[in-house]
Amino acid sequence: MWGVAPYPVLVADEQGRVVLHNDAADVLLPGIRPGTPFADVVPAWLSAAHDALRAAGRTPGPPAGQEPDAPVTGVIGERAFEAHPTPRDDGTVAWWLVDDTDHLLAQRALRMERKRTAFLSEASSTLLSSLNLGRCMDVTAQLAAEHLADAALVIAPTHGRRLPVVTCLRGGTPVLAHESVDPDEVPGLGEALRGFPPVPSRWIDPSTAPVWMVPEGFGTVGSIVITPLPGHGVPAGALVLLRRSGGAAFTESEEVFARLFAARAGAAMSAARLYAEQTSITEVLMRELLPPSLHQISGVDYAGGYRPSADHERVGGDFYDVHPAAVEGEASLVALGDVCGKGLEAAVLTGKIRNTLHALLPLADDHQRMISLLNTALLNSHHTRFVTLVLASAVREGNAVNLRLTSAGHLTPLIVRASGAVEEAETRGTLVGAMPEAPARTTALTLAPGESCVLYTDGITEAEGGPMGGAQFGEERLKRILSECVGMPSESIVERVQMLAAQWVGKGRHDDMAVVVISAPRTHHLSAVNGHTRGRFTA
Repeated sequence: MWGVAPYPVLVADEQGRVVLHNDAADVLLPGIRPGTPFADVVPAWLSAAHDALRAAGRTPGPPAGQEPDAPVTGVIGERAFEAHPTPRDDGTVAWWLVDDTDHLLAQRALRMERKRTAFLSEASSTLLSSLNLGRCMDVTAQLAAEHLADAALVIAPTHGRRLPVVTCLRGGTPVLAHESVDPDEVPGLGEALRGFPPVPSRWIDPSTAPVWMVPEGFGTVGSIVITPLPGHGVPAGALVLLRRSGGAAFTESEEVFARLFAARAGAAMSAARLYAEQTSITEVLMRELLPPSLHQISGVDYAGGYRPSADHERVGGDFYDVHPAAVEGEASLVALGDVCGKGLEAAVLTGKIRNTLHALLPLADDHQRMISLLNTALLNSHHTRFVTLVLASAVREGNAVNLRLTSAGHLTPLIVRASGAVEEAETRGTLVGAMPEAPARTTALTLAPGESCVLYTDGITEAEGGPMGGAQFGEERLKRILSECVGMPSESIVERVQMLAAQWVGKGRHDDMAVVVISAPRTHHLSAVNGHTRGRFTA
């Protein structure tokens, strides 16, 4: 029966001698004969298992409640086997040898695939956790060095005539360098940076690796993989993997896995680069949309403050500008407005309105004409929003500042007199961009030294908060605050209004807030006692 058994079978007695074997066992274990010592013809692991079974005094069949004899595993030649013992009635033990090589290889491949899948998942999460390009390059090099090679290089597309290269040794820290080299001098690198399919590792002679590609202290390169880092439409760079001489060379399956990792790393780097470009563009646009910093112009003090409706936003629907006069001695133009709406969409319209007003500066001496032309421009645009606006022309004459104020549907400017009185400027008008005509009334007044004109938006007066949380800041409260600001510099008035409005609102919601102060400077200065601090101004 054993002669035709599909598995090698051999029987050994209690004295450790071979009793029987089948033909398959004879092929697997040359030299096996009945009576031969078991230990002389079988591998050590099987002989030790037989001795252990004899020492345990096992009788045929397992005792009640005990598991059957467990198989043992080991290698014979280049194959893996699982040996199953069967105690027999005569005290001998039959060993059935089952070739387990393919099963073990399949298990090993499955474990490797699971390990690689887990690594790719972890790598994707780690790479996508940052939208910083430098950080993505560092993480890519570090992950590749730890899991795929002895060292890794992440090379970004050429920046000018230099290649940004991040190098990392296994267990080390990524290091950035900029190499002035020609990537086409390295086989496969130029193609990878241009997004072409990778050159097989076996085609790359490790001895041709240039000095800049081999990390200091790495030793002799034994194997190289160069694969592209695919991006969104354009290549994100190239990944170079290095293994030392004397170690295992990269296999074809490892090259395929490296390309899978590179695809994820390239996507993360491409997203980071795209984010950086968009951020740069946004910064440029924001600088154009943000209100400017104000200062003294032609002897007139200006100060402004702005707070968007949401803390995470930088721009909104309120705006202000000061346009210095083209000719010294003429009036500078101040514009403060409030577009219907808030956020980025409103900010885009404020940008267009500011540009339009800038184009109309040659007409700055005629507020009504500027407002009418702006009204026509808004009515002819695709926007359905409107804007309230106040224009102020200011010019220094002697120690005083002459003002012309025109409100187009906006809150009335407030005048802070030297006596502490707060007056409303006598100007009224229709909002801009809503009706075919936008008539407005212009008023003229003079600011004596130390007096100020305050322009503001309804985000301040309509801010809700206070002790009960639902009361509006209100115009009367604003007037009381301004009456306490007599003689203060324009920037101090702005800071005080902003501070008290913010305290009133607390953490509650509010609209965009903007305030501009135009002041006639004090004419005499009294030095402080120590001669160094700011001192006081007098009329």
